[in-house]
Amino acid sequence: MLVIPAVDIQSGRAVRLFEGDPKQETVYYENPVEAALHWQTKGARMLHLVDLDAATGRGENRAVLREIAQSLAIPFEVGGGIRSVEAAREVLTMGANRVVVGTVAVKAPEVLGRMLREFGAELVVVSLDARGLEVVVSGWAEGTALQVQNLSLRMWDMGVRTLIYTDVRRDGTLAGLDLEVVRKVRAAWPGFLIAGGGIASDADLHGLQNLGVEGAITGKAIYEGRIDLKQWV
Repeated sequence: MLVIPAVDIQSGRAVRLFEGDPKQETVYYENPVEAALHWQTKGARMLHLVDLDAATGRGENRAVLREIAQSLAIPFEVGGGIRSVEAAREVLTMGANRVVVGTVAVKAPEVLGRMLREFGAELVVVSLDARGLEVVVSGWAEGTALQVQNLSLRMWDMGVRTLIYTDVRRDGTLAGLDLEVVRKVRAAWPGFLIAGGGIASDADLHGLQNLGVEGAITGKAIYEGRIDLKQWV
């Protein structure tokens, strides 16, 4: 299984949020470049970079992302506030291997369609963040009443082939995954599935493997040494 360390950037620092609340942050690195290089040294095969300020409309960290891009030798994907074809093109041009879109996929699927046509399914990943199975958008602040299973199938029909599912009720809590919810997402999604949100230990990763989930995004658990990344590369 592909285990992907997350580097979440807020106000120019590498942080983890508790349930996505910008006011409840833990700073792990003052310089996110150091965080990215740390996980590369530990053997990460890919990194998941998120501009939290762009996701919530409070600013952006593009200069930091460019510095990370220039420093890395491994693939990486970038999400957070990518809501136009132009923004996606900018991220890909700086060296990202994939762009991750969430809000735009839900609220402006025509923009997602243009991204897929211009860049292809290999370079465009959809992230569905949800409270359980109810999709939320705009930095997790806005509910939609849409269900992950139904919306994911719409994404599949549009040509999306890689899906990230995050349970925002558990993200950053080290509470462990709700594997029954992930099981429902796995049953509905026919493509490559990456899951996250609350991963706390190797047991969660083994649980995902047992469900046939191909990838996992983890943050706090590896930053705090609960998971040894070297065991998963």
